Amino acid sequence: MLTLDKIYHANFILKDAVRTTDLILAPSLSSENQVYLKTENLQVTGSFKVRGAYYKISQLTEEEKAKGIIACSAGNHAQGVALAAQKNNIPCMIYMPDGAPISKVEATKSYGAEVCLYGDTYDDAYEEAMKRQQLEGRTFIHPFDDEDVIAGQGTVGLEVLEQLKEVDAVVVPIGGGGLISGIAYAIKHLKPECRIIGVQAAGAASMYESVKCGEKTCLASVDTFADGIAVKMPGTNTFLQIRDYVDEIVTVTDDEIAAAILMLMEKQKLVAEGAGAVSVAASMFGKIPLSGKKIVCIVSGGNIDVNILNRVITRGMVMSGRRSTVIIALIDKPGQLLGVAEAISKKGGNVIAVHHDSSDPNMSINSCFLKVVMETRDHEQVQEIKDELTKRGFQLVREKD
Repeated sequence: MLTLDKIYHANFILKDAVRTTDLILAPSLSSENQVYLKTENLQVTGSFKVRGAYYKISQLTEEEKAKGIIACSAGNHAQGVALAAQKNNIPCMIYMPDGAPISKVEATKSYGAEVCLYGDTYDDAYEEAMKRQQLEGRTFIHPFDDEDVIAGQGTVGLEVLEQLKEVDAVVVPIGGGGLISGIAYAIKHLKPECRIIGVQAAGAASMYESVKCGEKTCLASVDTFADGIAVKMPGTNTFLQIRDYVDEIVTVTDDEIAAAILMLMEKQKLVAEGAGAVSVAASMFGKIPLSGKKIVCIVSGGNIDVNILNRVITRGMVMSGRRSTVIIALIDKPGQLLGVAEAISKKGGNVIAVHHDSSDPNMSINSCFLKVVMETRDHEQVQEIKDELTKRGFQLVREKD
């Protein structure tokens, strides 16, 4: 049984293995509430996952350690398990999806674990890992649906209460539910009036759907770049904990997550992965039904693959109105481009790309489409530029899907 004593015991075991991560004020992230960030992205291995993995492994018998351990992970749990195994000299095998970020795969290998890539999703890799576990008798270290793992994650909740005693709400990312289960259990037993709000990616909202339906629900598929929370089926233990102790679950889109990553980099100088930024996205885009409160957003991880970082930043800029595109239908004659450039310049936009297309078979022979990509300040400025172009007689058209 999960108990408060078990979470306190985990806190004692972990004191020399993990960092007490900083809680920092982030005034630019919300005009409605006073937002603080719990920076688990700066944790050992770059994620909170090391807490649960380390505590679970610390509770194994000597016989279990000798047989070795096996785990399945999209990346962050893998690193936590591998680090704990390395420190305890335990043979370690990790299954990861084929699409796991290269940076997470290599980081896991760097701790001495044997990595096996299998399937397209976490759930595919999990099924294969369980087959291997049955064959070899290793102990399976579950990434979320295990009471010792949940207890380890619950130490984040103890730290939050110690760092901000007057906290009104804690906003937590949800994948399988281990982190929020531990945090919610700890905080609701120590400060029951504090609200616990979970956040999922809209394309992987298995716990959101499960709680809404009143029973565990398996999604047919998941679709989000936030790989750390792309889980089709929530855990049994975590579903029960969330049902009993979490006040509300909300969802955010991938574009909102990308905007949150960009905001964290620009305003807070923090790098967060998609899964780690969903709590911030919920706060930024008005998903938290609170006002005038002290809110802690758990930034659960920072292991973002640099190969997709540029795309994420671009999407974040589009979402926040920092980069925009206009398409103009023109009569193809001299001076038209100059007129467009003058209109954009007058309103303070900066043109960074221009594409001239006269090949559309549905347009007149002497016509063209002009696609202009601009750097802008915000959505308000984008609208000012569009109004100026229209005022000058240019015909704006919507971009084709």
